[in-house]
Amino acid sequence: MGADFLYPEFEVVRNPNRCVNCRICERQCSNGVHGWDAKTKTMTQDDAKCVDCQRCVAMCPTRALKIVKSDCVFRENANWSNDAIREIHKQASTGGALLSSMGNPTTAPIYWDRLLINASQVTNPPVDPLREPMETRVFLGKKPNRIERGPDGKIVPKLEPQLELSVPIMFAAMSYGSISLNAHAALARAATELGILYNTGEGGLREDFYQYGPNTVVQVASGRFGVHEDYLRAGVAIEIKMGQGAKPGIGGHLPGEKIVGDVAKTRMIPEGADAVSPAPHHDIYSIEDLRQLVLSLKEATEYRKPIIVKVAAVHNIAAIASGIARSGADVIAIDGWRGGTGAAPTRIRDNVGIPVELALAAVDQRLRDEGIRNDVSLIVGGSVRSASDLVKAIALGADACYIGTATLIALGCRMCRTCRSGKCNWGIATQRPELVERLDPEIGRKRLVNLVSAWKLELAEMMGGMGINSVEALRGNRLMLRGVGLTEKELEVLGVSCAGE
Repeated sequence: MGADFLYPEFEVVRNPNRCVNCRICERQCSNGVHGWDAKTKTMTQDDAKCVDCQRCVAMCPTRALKIVKSDCVFRENANWSNDAIREIHKQASTGGALLSSMGNPTTAPIYWDRLLINASQVTNPPVDPLREPMETRVFLGKKPNRIERGPDGKIVPKLEPQLELSVPIMFAAMSYGSISLNAHAALARAATELGILYNTGEGGLREDFYQYGPNTVVQVASGRFGVHEDYLRAGVAIEIKMGQGAKPGIGGHLPGEKIVGDVAKTRMIPEGADAVSPAPHHDIYSIEDLRQLVLSLKEATEYRKPIIVKVAAVHNIAAIASGIARSGADVIAIDGWRGGTGAAPTRIRDNVGIPVELALAAVDQRLRDEGIRNDVSLIVGGSVRSASDLVKAIALGADACYIGTATLIALGCRMCRTCRSGKCNWGIATQRPELVERLDPEIGRKRLVNLVSAWKLELAEMMGGMGINSVEALRGNRLMLRGVGLTEKELEVLGVSCAGE
């Protein structure tokens, strides 16, 4: 108590007129919030353990529960917020760095919300997506700058390996270990049904998932967990992870309590050992070193698979992307600072990197200025929340988008931001068998298919409203965007005009 005491952030409100003492909340909560008092035959709760996952609320048969934000906060101060004071108390008590899950929650500008989409009216009539064909397919990989024909006039095919997506969406990298086997299975099955791709993350791939290979991107990260020849050959593409938006410049860490059973076997490390990915790849210190790894991976897979290089969105991202485009990579994936993760140092998550909207616009323009835009495709991620965000990303220059947090929410995530604890009540970010089985992979598959199918319909509707009938015609078409509430410099970087112009 004393200086160490912090009033609970959340309070469980139980309606005694509705509670029937069924004790379902007690059985459903992995955090030990709910209890049973045998003497008084009433339910009890420990608010200090509540993380607002709302599992108890969802499972209560009589709707007797709700979770509310505590109103017992520190005195208002424009500079010293309640969160800032609580964080200092925690560090004074523990002496440790703060860790946070999921994406950046700060109030910095969300540029998706500052961009408006144009619509056709008279001179350029809209396209009716219900009656006219709308092409939502995209192909990722190197494209030729011109068409070559032989003496007979026929086109000479010189196309590098391509990745075909039925819609410009991919499921972002989430490793087996950071998420459960059932969550991993839901992603793989949904990607296969939808005709898109999912990413293994840096945790390797179980052999029984090789069947999803045509819809799988396998990842090679600094720790090289689970990387071997069969793994590289199992996927349709290979991604070299240099960084991620939630924690640019640092590596990864999966706690030993999550390295159990098949997770340890798949990652090829001892059970119970922490999986620590170093910040740098210890064989990459220049673009030339990156090129060597790119070519080595192409050689190992007989030049049949596109190579993706994933980087975090940072201040000099345009120059970095220019170098990657010259390294032999086929696709560049840019992850913005609002990207989610299981655990990241709070200070890095909230203060390092830049919004992906600005990074994307800067990279697309730099590659066009240098005449190498066709040498690589661009994938962007970092809090793509809806079909409108998807449309805006494509208009800014993206070929496709990674979605991660949106997929977890579709699977049931309530964003309680305690993924690192391994106690996910929804069976997603956990390896505890009794929690894992709460997520039915078939139900998860269906929900993911529904989500992407809905976005595909909205994508077609919005393109039709712009008078565009293909994603290719939308890509980099910044005339379809207008900015609102942005400075001249922000408009310049984004390459869009102000609303009303």
